Amino acid sequence: MTSKFFSERNLRFLLYEVFDVISLTRYDTYKEYDGKTFDMVLKAAMELAEGLLWPIFQEMDKNPPELADNQIKVHPSVRKFLEECGQGGWIGPGMPFEWGGQQLPQMITHACEFIFAAANYSASVYPGLTSGAAHLILTFGNEEMKKTYLPKMFSGKWQGTMALTEPEAGSSLSDITTEAEPTDKGWYKIRGQKIFISAGDHNAVENVVHLMLAKIKGAPAGVKGISLFVVPKKRMEEKGQLVLNDVVTSGIFHKLGYRGSPIAQLSIGDNDDCRGYLVGEPHQGLFHMFQMMNEARIGVGIGAAAIASAAYYAALDYSKKRLQGRKLSTKNPTAPQVPIIEHPDVKRMLLFQRSIVEGSLALLMQCGKYADLAGVLIGEEKEKNEFLLDLLTPVAKSYPSEMGLLSISQGLQCLGGSGYCDDYPLEQHYRDARIHPIHEGTTGIHGLDLLGRKVMMKGGKAYKLYLEEVQETLREAEKLEELQSYTPKLKESLEMLQKVTAHLMEVGRKETPELFLADATLYLEFFGIVSVAWQWLVQAMVVVKAMKKSPDGAEANFYAGKFFAFRFFFEYELPKMAGLAKRLMNSDGLTVEIKPEFFSD
Repeated sequence: MTSKFFSERNLRFLLYEVFDVISLTRYDTYKEYDGKTFDMVLKAAMELAEGLLWPIFQEMDKNPPELADNQIKVHPSVRKFLEECGQGGWIGPGMPFEWGGQQLPQMITHACEFIFAAANYSASVYPGLTSGAAHLILTFGNEEMKKTYLPKMFSGKWQGTMALTEPEAGSSLSDITTEAEPTDKGWYKIRGQKIFISAGDHNAVENVVHLMLAKIKGAPAGVKGISLFVVPKKRMEEKGQLVLNDVVTSGIFHKLGYRGSPIAQLSIGDNDDCRGYLVGEPHQGLFHMFQMMNEARIGVGIGAAAIASAAYYAALDYSKKRLQGRKLSTKNPTAPQVPIIEHPDVKRMLLFQRSIVEGSLALLMQCGKYADLAGVLIGEEKEKNEFLLDLLTPVAKSYPSEMGLLSISQGLQCLGGSGYCDDYPLEQHYRDARIHPIHEGTTGIHGLDLLGRKVMMKGGKAYKLYLEEVQETLREAEKLEELQSYTPKLKESLEMLQKVTAHLMEVGRKETPELFLADATLYLEFFGIVSVAWQWLVQAMVVVKAMKKSPDGAEANFYAGKFFAFRFFFEYELPKMAGLAKRLMNSDGLTVEIKPEFFSD
């Protein structure tokens, strides 16, 4: 069954046929589950998405949050959704049973996040943010902090956020100025400003709990002096009552898209009465926060793929129904018009969308599996999965974000002028998705992270493990006759990646950091194409084996369509690596040498 915004069949294909999520149930962590219970979870997610989220998708966009009387007012359905999330265990579904979580594998939680985001991305972020903030408290907070905050957060009554960004310190976190002054009462006085805080204030909950970065007075300069604090909008007094904590919503940002979730500006401690509670160790705040940031980055990738999925199915539905023109081989002008899906160029655009959506989702599921295995294995195997997840996180965030936009654009193109109008959802999908290359680290930041840190960390260990993973897939694929003409293409691309990486490492050793990292964003794009091609080959192996069992009807069509999408990616997208490789091998410093004044009129 294909819904209005995603393919249930594809989700099941990835979970059960490609990544074998049921194999995780042999580990103690997941022994309470089996395929039947996983199906129940997915069904419940679909019912919530189709029954509550999808119907208000456009309504939330047309009636965005408003700031009035120092509080942000959101769509009334947000409260109902959060209540449903609290009752159904959708906030922190991967958390341990003892803290009210469902202890589900990441692959299953990723699938549910994808379903929610495809139905209504703006609504989906509310429980997602709370999950990440609660996980930080669970990992690094003390017992009193856990007991105070986690039950209310998991119930959906308290919202969680991550509060990093400041007016003069966007991605440069070393420059934050929010200050924490110690007291002798077990808490700190917090003063400062934060901007672009998603769900940073709203009336659908009783309280908002900020996981906030600040610098303790006298702390070391730069990122080594950053600490992490719980800073609630309302703090709990000794007798259990909630009182305002001198955290004021001083502004709300009006956005291109993603309008159903508020983005707040916060003024903290203007009356010298804001209390913050240290999470973990002093000056280790950025290290702690990276847990939530990396989870959020995977979440951004999921959201990007999900919106692109919804756009693809809207374009597909339109293309099947819209009659226009005749086949190019038809000479009779009086012949009936045909659905535009009969035209090769429309098929090309739809194949492009499907190859991006399903390739991206496979990469995200691969990351989910690495996270799941890292959580249940020990020793070298645990480390291996942690390294691979760490390496692929910037890719899994950025590739769906950047390519998802192009995918949605092609979906809009399928609709022609109608796609540009708000009679159809494509224009909203396009606006909603534009946030993804920006938030949780811009694409440029992730390029610097991948090339400047991840590829080189631990002597290149993660990068070497990644190469081994792809090479193992190639060895398995070479055994299948149907893939003989495709494996050399990925093998050549992998060799190209190794050649380019070796060249850039040499530049890094001999030249300035500016020259080494000048085209890091292009390297990230390059790495992403290889990674998604790898995931398509993984899928193609499963498809080939399934087709040998001679499926019929809808199943035969599904596998045949999969194989065409695989072929499309290898024939249309993978060749783009050659142009990127040519540029990356030419470290001429063009963008380093040009001076700011040369951009004048």
